[in-house]
Amino acid sequence: MYNPELYLTTLSNFTKVLLTPYDVHAALVELADRVTQMLDLRGSGVSLAHQDRLEFDSGNKPDIVALEKVQQDTQCGPCVEAFRTGSPVVVVDLTAEAGRWPQYCEVAEQLGISAVASIPMQLVGQAVGALNLYARGVRVWEPQDVAAAIVMADMATAYLINASHHHQQVQLAEQLQQALDTRLMIEQAKGMLAARHRITPDQAFERLRHHARDRRAKVHAVAHAVVELGLEI
Repeated sequence: MYNPELYLTTLSNFTKVLLTPYDVHAALVELADRVTQMLDLRGSGVSLAHQDRLEFDSGNKPDIVALEKVQQDTQCGPCVEAFRTGSPVVVVDLTAEAGRWPQYCEVAEQLGISAVASIPMQLVGQAVGALNLYARGVRVWEPQDVAAAIVMADMATAYLINASHHHQQVQLAEQLQQALDTRLMIEQAKGMLAARHRITPDQAFERLRHHARDRRAKVHAVAHAVVELGLEI
């Protein structure tokens, strides 16, 4: 059964991570480490959706990485099935599934991995990846363990959503700053042209537009040349 104390600590740390800037890959690796300790596993990993494929993202052990990449290359295995069906795939003994996922089971046997549980990561009913749990020997996955793993998979999904939202906010802030900088440059150029030619700001702006249009340039580029390079127009 999962370690309740470590489970609560993981949830607490997860909340703290969401409130600060973080690297998604590093956060998922940390989550894989936590899940491995919490459920006493050989290791765990996360694969994410890329169009209609499932591709490896994070694993906390070299052998886990190797097995995850087998699934990525063949698009065949328990985590791929969990991703496509949207339901957990729980395997007590992989040797009994050799006909189902031959290459995957062969590599798993070579690595000493005997049991696996794959939990789909979902957002509003759409699968975005899978959290994969690997055990050393034959293992009967307790319902409490699977339930705790589902919460972990939801956490991993939240990492992705929050990071995407943060990225969008950063992009928006950059775009707004760029728009402001462009506007300030144009206003400065208008002022310089108005003073130079003794014309109104509106007439100065028309000069900028006319010059830009004739040369198939952007107005802010012409304004920059006026202000920074002393362009005469």
